[in-house]
Parts: sequence; C-alpha cells; structure tokens
Amino acid sequence: MAYTVSRGSRRSLLRRGLGVDASVSHASCDAQVCRVVIGGVRSTPRSEICRPIPLLIWNSEYFRANAPNQLWIADITYVPTRWEGFLYLAVILDAFSRRVVGWSMTDHLRAELVVDALEMAVWNRRPGDGVIHHSDHGCQYTSLLFTERRRVAGIRCSMGSVGDCYDNAMAESFFATVECELLAHTTFSTHLEARSALFEYIEVFYNRQRRHSALDYLTPDAFERRWIPQTLVVA
Repeated sequence: MAYTVSRGSRRSLLRRGLGVDASVSHASCDAQVCRVVIGGVRSTPRSEICRPIPLLIWNSEYFRANAPNQLWIADITYVPTRWEGFLYLAVILDAFSRRVVGWSMTDHLRAELVVDALEMAVWNRRPGDGVIHHSDHGCQYTSLLFTERRRVAGIRCSMGSVGDCYDNAMAESFFATVECELLAHTTFSTHLEARSALFEYIEVFYNRQRRHSALDYLTPDAFERRWIPQTLVVA
C-alpha cells in the first residue's frame, strides 16, 4: 500500500533519492495534509479507585533516551469502521528510536488491550529491569491487571499530569501520523480490514520504511541497527 507522506518535505526528497539541501525548510511541507486532530485534543481522566502514580519524566527534555529500552511511551486511540464500530489500538513506542515495540487491537477498552501491547513489547525487546513505561492516567494503565504484569516484568511506571495531553506528545504525534498517512485516505468496513491495514502500516512501513527527521532521516529499524551494542533484541 502507498501512504501519503508530507509532500515537499525533506523526507519525500530522500525517499526519491534526490538528496537534501540544508537550506530546504521544514515549513515547505504541505501543512494542510498533516494538520490532523484525532477526535480533538484528548485527555484521559484518572481512575477514581487508583492511587496517584508519580511522574518520572518531568518535561520534554527528558522524553528522550540514549539507548533502547530506557523509556517506553504508551497510549490508546480508536479507529472507526463503517459496519462494526470502533477498533481500539494501543501502542508502545521506544523513545530512543520512535519504533513501535508493542501494539494491540481489540473491540473493547478493557485492561487486556494495554496488557497485550505490553506483553508484545516485553517479548520483542527483553528489556530487563528498569525501563520506564510512561502513559496517561487512563483506567487501563492503572488497573490491577496491568500493574501486576508491569511489576512482574520489572518495568517502572510513570504517568503524566491529569488533563495534560502534551505529557504524552510522542504517542499523540504517532497517532496523528497514522491519521495523516493512512486513516485520512481510507475507509474500513470491518475490524478485520482495519487490523490488516494497521498491521501493514506499523510493521512494514512505519518501523522499517518511514524516515524520521528526529532520527537523522533514518527509519526506526535503521536507527537502531546503527546503535553498536549487539545486546538489543529487535522484533
């Protein structure tokens, strides 16, 4: 499938093998294509039955990692279908490479949605103890089921301030990219259609083919492969 990536951007020039002039401005991108809001600016209320959890990441300067498996960013969005209602998508991104290391798709918003994404991330990455999992205060992330699985895996928990969507800007940016490059140009009739398209977008295109300006115009896969230590387990 062909995806609509920002026209006129440095990324587009690189994809065409034309090289990039340093004088080319990011502002030359087609702003209309990428000016996307998924369901408006979202904030997730904290579950009333769960105690507060500390924010381990204090500001945007700290939403960075010097190596894989130091910081994971997680969030949930929804994808509409014509006949079967919403399909819900949970993702976990590695802040080092923007790679989607775990994802899950279901027709419900129960805790299993985020637990399955975490299970995939743990299986793919084998992170060991100490990786930080950052999310909002949604009840899925504060559930006993998710909390116990995270604890067993040795993953530390960080949650943003309530009502502040900018605390999870990296995940929100990923969802906006999915909307811009896939969902805005496609209508799904069933959950199966949506699942198939999202799987191809994430695993084939986004992780392995799509260049990122924040990664020196490399793909997440190439950026991680450039990282010298050989202990990283890549899915």
